[in-house]
Amino acid sequence: MKSILVIGLGRFGRHMVAKLLEEGNSVLAIEKSEERADNALDIISDVQIADATNEMVIRSLGVSNFDLCVVAIEDNFQSALEITVLLKDFGAKYILARASRDVHRKLLLRNGADHVVYAERETAERLAIKYGSKNIFDYIELTPEMAICEVAVPSAWIGKSIVEKSVRTSYNISILATKKGEQVFPLPHPSHIFTNDETLIIMGDKSVIHSFTY
Repeated sequence: MKSILVIGLGRFGRHMVAKLLEEGNSVLAIEKSEERADNALDIISDVQIADATNEMVIRSLGVSNFDLCVVAIEDNFQSALEITVLLKDFGAKYILARASRDVHRKLLLRNGADHVVYAERETAERLAIKYGSKNIFDYIELTPEMAICEVAVPSAWIGKSIVEKSVRTSYNISILATKKGEQVFPLPHPSHIFTNDETLIIMGDKSVIHSFTY
């Protein structure tokens, strides 16, 4: 479970919050609009109505205590930029921001954002899984039941081979590739020995994937 701050409850922010909570994370949402905050109470109860461009608001949140801060402001780039700068100034560990234009993305990255996305619902849900999960590094939903994702090697697998762990029969997942740094090795042999410096690109049922990556 991660502690996550989401600023802005427009469409992107709401989708992020819903998926982050579904993944079992602790989420605090900040929204300037009382109407938007009220409309989000069906998905999250921990909502504060506040203007996050106010330095005192950011200071009071203790942003350095959150694993991730999401700037989900949709309709005011100046506000998104100011909030990003304040989060960085007050020690945010990792800042994920949303942009609608390439020039906005560049400015956000130059002023404190660690990662910037162009996003709506599908991307919001994918990002929520990626950043809200301890051992999932990327995620693509194929169907409501199936997904492909990049995951850390479970500690119990290290030093064992694919055939020793009976991955397909025991977990009902397929290992599509292994990855070390930027090198990808497709379709590893059943004799492949798992190591702690690699990640796995796997395909399988979403519930199974989540069960062994948490």
